[in-house]
Amino acid sequence: MSKQQEIIAALGVKPEINVDEEIRRRVDFLKEYVRKSGTTGLLIAISGGIDSAVTAGLCKRATDELRSETGMDYRTVGVLQPYGEQADIEDSRSVVEAFQLEHAVEMNIQEAVDEVAIETEYALKALGIHRHISKEGKGNVKARTRMVMQYALAFEMNLLVVGTDHASEAITGFFTKYGDGAVDITPLSTLNKRQVRMLAKALGVPEPILAKAPTAGLWEGQTDEGELGISYEANSDYLEGKPIDEAMRLKLERQYEKTAHKRLPIPGI
Repeated sequence: MSKQQEIIAALGVKPEINVDEEIRRRVDFLKEYVRKSGTTGLLIAISGGIDSAVTAGLCKRATDELRSETGMDYRTVGVLQPYGEQADIEDSRSVVEAFQLEHAVEMNIQEAVDEVAIETEYALKALGIHRHISKEGKGNVKARTRMVMQYALAFEMNLLVVGTDHASEAITGFFTKYGDGAVDITPLSTLNKRQVRMLAKALGVPEPILAKAPTAGLWEGQTDEGELGISYEANSDYLEGKPIDEAMRLKLERQYEKTAHKRLPIPGI
Protein backbone atom coordinates (compact mmCIF):
# COMPACT_ATOMS: atom_id res chain seq x y z
CA MET A 1 0.00 0.00 0.00
CA SER A 2 1.39 3.41 -0.97
CA LYS A 3 1.56 6.31 1.47
CA GLN A 4 -1.27 7.98 -0.45
CA GLN A 5 -3.48 4.90 -0.15
CA GLU A 6 -2.64 4.63 3.55
CA ILE A 7 -3.68 8.22 4.22
CA ILE A 8 -6.89 7.91 2.19
CA ALA A 9 -7.85 4.77 4.11
CA ALA A 10 -7.09 6.41 7.46
CA LEU A 11 -9.25 9.44 6.64
CA GLY A 12 -12.05 7.45 4.98
CA VAL A 13 -12.39 9.55 1.83
CA LYS A 14 -14.22 8.11 -1.19
CA PRO A 15 -12.89 8.77 -4.70
CA GLU A 16 -16.41 9.68 -5.85
CA ILE A 17 -19.60 10.50 -3.97
CA ASN A 18 -23.33 10.59 -4.59
CA VAL A 19 -24.22 13.97 -3.15
CA ASP A 20 -27.82 13.16 -2.19
CA GLU A 21 -26.75 9.93 -0.49
CA GLU A 22 -24.02 11.72 1.44
CA ILE A 23 -26.41 14.41 2.63
CA ARG A 24 -28.91 11.76 3.75
CA ARG A 25 -26.24 9.72 5.51
CA ARG A 26 -24.88 12.70 7.41
CA VAL A 27 -28.29 14.01 8.42
CA ASP A 28 -29.17 10.55 9.77
CA PHE A 29 -25.82 10.42 11.59
CA LEU A 30 -26.62 13.70 13.34
CA LYS A 31 -30.16 12.63 14.22
CA GLU A 32 -29.03 9.33 15.71
CA TYR A 33 -26.33 10.95 17.82
CA VAL A 34 -28.72 13.59 19.17
CA ARG A 35 -31.18 10.85 20.16
CA LYS A 36 -28.51 8.74 21.85
CA SER A 37 -26.97 11.68 23.68
CA GLY A 38 -30.24 12.81 25.24
CA THR A 39 -29.61 16.37 24.09
CA THR A 40 -32.16 18.73 22.57
CA GLY A 41 -30.31 19.79 19.46
CA LEU A 42 -27.17 21.11 17.82
CA LEU A 43 -25.03 24.23 18.04
CA ILE A 44 -22.98 25.30 15.04
CA ALA A 45 -20.69 28.33 14.80
CA ILE A 46 -21.27 30.05 11.47
CA SER A 47 -18.08 31.75 10.29
CA GLY A 48 -19.26 32.84 6.85
CA GLY A 49 -17.21 30.13 5.16
CA ILE A 50 -18.33 27.12 3.16
CA ASP A 51 -17.59 24.44 5.77
CA SER A 52 -19.73 25.96 8.50
CA ALA A 53 -22.46 26.80 5.98
CA VAL A 54 -22.70 23.17 4.84
CA THR A 55 -22.65 21.97 8.44
CA ALA A 56 -25.41 24.41 9.37
CA GLY A 57 -27.55 23.11 6.50
CA LEU A 58 -27.10 19.50 7.62
CA CYS A 59 -27.83 20.38 11.25
CA LYS A 60 -31.01 22.26 10.37
CA ARG A 61 -32.32 19.33 8.31
CA ALA A 62 -31.53 16.95 11.16
CA THR A 63 -33.32 18.90 13.88
CA ASP A 64 -36.27 19.78 11.63
CA GLU A 65 -36.76 16.07 10.93
CA LEU A 66 -36.40 15.14 14.60
CA ARG A 67 -38.98 17.74 15.58
CA SER A 68 -41.39 16.52 12.89
CA GLU A 69 -40.92 12.86 13.82
CA THR A 70 -41.14 13.24 17.60
CA GLY A 71 -43.14 16.40 18.27
CA MET A 72 -40.33 17.52 20.59
CA ASP A 73 -38.56 20.88 20.43
CA TYR A 74 -35.26 19.89 18.82
CA ARG A 75 -33.38 22.89 17.50
CA THR A 76 -30.27 24.04 15.66
CA VAL A 77 -28.67 27.11 17.19
CA GLY A 78 -26.40 29.16 14.93
CA VAL A 79 -23.71 31.22 16.63
CA LEU A 80 -21.93 34.09 14.90
CA GLN A 81 -18.63 34.97 16.61
CA PRO A 82 -16.98 38.09 15.19
CA TYR A 83 -13.82 39.58 16.63
CA GLY A 84 -14.90 43.22 16.86
CA GLU A 85 -16.13 44.29 13.43
CA GLN A 86 -16.04 41.29 11.07
CA ALA A 87 -15.72 42.37 7.44
CA ASP A 88 -17.70 39.40 6.11
CA ILE A 89 -20.32 39.17 8.86
CA GLU A 90 -23.05 39.51 6.24
CA ASP A 91 -21.94 36.16 4.81
CA SER A 92 -22.62 34.57 8.19
CA ARG A 93 -26.00 36.27 8.36
CA SER A 94 -26.81 35.09 4.84
CA VAL A 95 -26.38 31.48 6.00
CA VAL A 96 -28.80 32.07 8.86
CA GLU A 97 -31.31 33.42 6.34
CA ALA A 98 -30.69 30.76 3.68
CA PHE A 99 -31.37 27.90 6.08
CA GLN A 100 -34.09 29.76 8.00
CA LEU A 101 -32.41 29.32 11.37
CA GLU A 102 -35.00 30.47 13.87
CA HIS A 103 -32.40 30.33 16.64
CA ALA A 104 -29.27 32.40 15.94
CA VAL A 105 -27.19 34.72 18.09
CA GLU A 106 -24.04 36.86 17.84
CA MET A 107 -21.35 36.52 20.52
CA ASN A 108 -18.48 38.98 20.05
CA ILE A 109 -15.16 37.51 21.19
CA GLN A 110 -13.01 40.66 21.09
CA GLU A 111 -12.99 41.68 24.76
CA ALA A 112 -12.34 38.14 25.97
CA VAL A 113 -9.54 37.56 23.44
CA ASP A 114 -7.86 40.89 24.17
CA GLU A 115 -7.92 40.20 27.90
CA VAL A 116 -6.26 36.81 27.41
CA ALA A 117 -3.64 38.44 25.17
CA ILE A 118 -2.87 41.13 27.77
CA GLU A 119 -2.53 38.59 30.58
CA THR A 120 -0.25 36.48 28.37
CA GLU A 121 1.97 39.50 27.71
CA TYR A 122 2.14 40.22 31.46
CA ALA A 123 3.22 36.62 32.01
CA LEU A 124 5.87 36.86 29.29
CA LYS A 125 7.20 40.06 30.85
CA ALA A 126 7.40 38.41 34.28
CA LEU A 127 9.48 35.68 32.65
CA GLY A 128 11.85 38.24 31.15
CA ILE A 129 10.37 38.09 27.65
CA HIS A 130 9.46 41.60 26.56
CA ARG A 131 7.23 41.36 23.52
CA HIS A 132 3.62 41.23 22.42
CA ILE A 133 1.76 37.97 21.90
CA SER A 134 2.50 36.63 18.40
CA LYS A 135 0.03 36.90 15.53
CA GLU A 136 -0.23 33.10 15.44
CA GLY A 137 -0.65 32.88 19.21
CA LYS A 138 -3.47 35.40 19.21
CA GLY A 139 -5.07 33.50 16.34
CA ASN A 140 -5.11 30.38 18.49
CA VAL A 141 -6.61 32.36 21.38
CA LYS A 142 -9.42 33.41 19.04
CA ALA A 143 -10.12 29.77 18.10
CA ARG A 144 -10.14 28.62 21.72
CA THR A 145 -12.22 31.56 22.95
CA ARG A 146 -14.83 30.79 20.33
CA MET A 147 -15.02 27.22 21.65
CA VAL A 148 -15.32 28.34 25.29
CA MET A 149 -18.28 30.52 24.36
CA GLN A 150 -19.90 27.80 22.26
CA TYR A 151 -19.66 25.27 25.05
CA ALA A 152 -20.93 27.75 27.64
CA LEU A 153 -24.07 28.31 25.58
CA ALA A 154 -24.44 24.65 24.59
CA PHE A 155 -24.27 23.56 28.24
CA GLU A 156 -27.05 25.94 29.24
CA MET A 157 -29.27 24.75 26.36
CA ASN A 158 -28.38 21.01 26.43
CA LEU A 159 -26.98 21.06 22.90
CA LEU A 160 -24.17 19.22 21.11
CA VAL A 161 -21.39 21.38 19.65
CA VAL A 162 -20.91 20.48 15.98
CA GLY A 163 -17.54 20.81 14.27
CA THR A 164 -16.72 21.60 10.65
CA ASP A 165 -13.54 19.46 10.43
CA HIS A 166 -13.09 17.54 7.18
CA ALA A 167 -10.44 15.33 5.60
CA SER A 168 -8.73 18.14 3.69
CA GLU A 169 -8.03 19.82 7.03
CA ALA A 170 -7.12 16.58 8.77
CA ILE A 171 -4.41 15.66 6.26
CA THR A 172 -2.62 18.97 6.83
CA GLY A 173 -3.35 19.25 10.54
CA PHE A 174 -4.86 22.66 9.85
CA PHE A 175 -7.02 22.86 12.92
CA THR A 176 -6.32 23.76 16.53
CA LYS A 177 -6.21 20.53 18.50
CA TYR A 178 -8.66 20.77 21.39
CA GLY A 179 -9.28 24.35 20.29
CA ASP A 180 -11.53 24.51 17.25
CA GLY A 181 -10.94 20.78 16.76
CA ALA A 182 -12.49 19.73 20.08
CA VAL A 183 -16.17 19.35 19.38
CA ASP A 184 -18.86 16.75 20.05
CA ILE A 185 -19.51 15.53 16.52
CA THR A 186 -18.05 16.11 13.03
CA PRO A 187 -20.46 15.32 10.18
CA LEU A 188 -18.02 16.35 7.41
CA SER A 189 -15.01 14.32 8.57
CA THR A 190 -14.72 11.88 5.62
CA LEU A 191 -15.21 14.49 2.89
CA ASN A 192 -12.49 16.44 1.12
CA LYS A 193 -12.87 20.14 0.34
CA ARG A 194 -14.14 19.52 -3.20
CA GLN A 195 -16.82 17.18 -1.87
CA VAL A 196 -17.84 19.70 0.79
CA ARG A 197 -18.31 22.19 -2.04
CA MET A 198 -20.50 19.68 -3.90
CA LEU A 199 -22.75 19.34 -0.86
CA ALA A 200 -22.84 23.12 -0.52
CA LYS A 201 -24.32 23.54 -3.97
CA ALA A 202 -26.95 20.87 -3.34
CA LEU A 203 -27.92 22.32 0.03
CA GLY A 204 -28.31 25.85 -1.31
CA VAL A 205 -25.37 27.62 0.33
CA PRO A 206 -25.39 31.27 -0.86
CA GLU A 207 -23.28 31.89 -3.98
CA PRO A 208 -20.95 34.54 -2.46
CA ILE A 209 -19.79 31.98 0.10
CA LEU A 210 -19.00 29.44 -2.62
CA ALA A 211 -16.68 31.99 -4.25
CA LYS A 212 -14.70 32.91 -1.12
CA ALA A 213 -11.11 31.90 -0.44
CA PRO A 214 -11.13 29.50 2.54
CA THR A 215 -9.90 31.11 5.77
CA ALA A 216 -9.94 30.32 9.47
CA GLY A 217 -10.25 34.05 10.17
CA LEU A 218 -7.32 34.01 12.59
CA TRP A 219 -5.86 37.33 11.39
CA GLU A 220 -6.53 39.85 8.64
CA GLY A 221 -5.78 38.50 5.19
CA GLN A 222 -5.15 34.94 6.39
CA THR A 223 -6.12 32.16 3.96
CA ASP A 224 -5.76 28.40 4.37
CA GLU A 225 -4.00 27.90 1.03
CA GLY A 226 -1.65 30.84 1.57
CA GLU A 227 -0.74 29.64 5.04
CA LEU A 228 -0.06 26.06 3.97
CA GLY A 229 1.28 26.61 0.46
CA ILE A 230 -0.97 23.77 -0.71
CA SER A 231 -4.03 24.29 -2.89
CA TYR A 232 -7.31 22.60 -2.02
CA GLU A 233 -7.47 21.36 -5.62
CA ALA A 234 -4.25 19.38 -5.14
CA ASN A 235 -5.33 18.37 -1.63
CA SER A 236 -8.66 17.01 -2.92
CA ASP A 237 -7.07 15.28 -5.91
CA TYR A 238 -4.65 13.53 -3.57
CA LEU A 239 -7.44 12.36 -1.26
CA GLU A 240 -9.35 10.98 -4.24
CA GLY A 241 -6.34 8.84 -5.22
CA LYS A 242 -5.33 10.94 -8.22
CA PRO A 243 -1.73 11.73 -9.15
CA ILE A 244 -0.56 15.24 -8.28
CA ASP A 245 2.65 17.23 -8.72
CA GLU A 246 5.48 15.34 -7.00
CA ALA A 247 6.65 18.30 -4.93
CA MET A 248 3.10 18.93 -3.74
CA ARG A 249 2.62 15.23 -2.92
CA LEU A 250 5.75 15.18 -0.77
CA LYS A 251 4.70 18.39 0.96
CA LEU A 252 1.26 16.98 1.80
CA GLU A 253 2.72 13.74 3.10
CA ARG A 254 5.31 15.57 5.23
CA GLN A 255 2.54 17.76 6.63
CA TYR A 256 0.49 14.65 7.45
CA GLU A 257 3.41 13.07 9.33
CA LYS A 258 4.34 16.29 11.11
CA THR A 259 0.79 16.81 12.40
CA ALA A 260 0.01 13.21 13.37
CA HIS A 261 -0.21 14.19 17.05
CA LYS A 262 -3.13 16.49 16.30
CA ARG A 263 -5.28 13.63 15.04
CA LEU A 264 -4.62 11.39 18.06
CA PRO A 265 -6.27 11.32 21.48
CA ILE A 266 -4.40 12.86 24.40
CA PRO A 267 -1.56 10.41 25.18
CA GLY A 268 -1.25 8.78 28.56
CA ILE A 269 1.00 6.24 30.21
